[in-house]
Amino acid sequence: MQTRNKFFDDISQMMTNAMGVAQGAKGEAETAFKGMLDRWLADRDFVTREEFDAVRAMAQKAREENEALKARLDALDAKKS
Repeated sequence: MQTRNKFFDDISQMMTNAMGVAQGAKGEAETAFKGMLDRWLADRDFVTREEFDAVRAMAQKAREENEALKARLDALDAKKS
């Protein structure tokens, strides 16, 4: 029969607790860094990807509408001639 050594049990428990603390610290550090980066980007008036994509879609729609209006004007000019 193998007996367990209390010293090794304590060391094992301490290592397990240390890993939990390290993982918690890692999560807090990531959250803090992300918050700091978000504030830095906001201070410099950078846009998010979602905002960029929305404006890009609006610009594309405006281009298409302009092309359609130009085609209508060209058709009207052709009728006048």
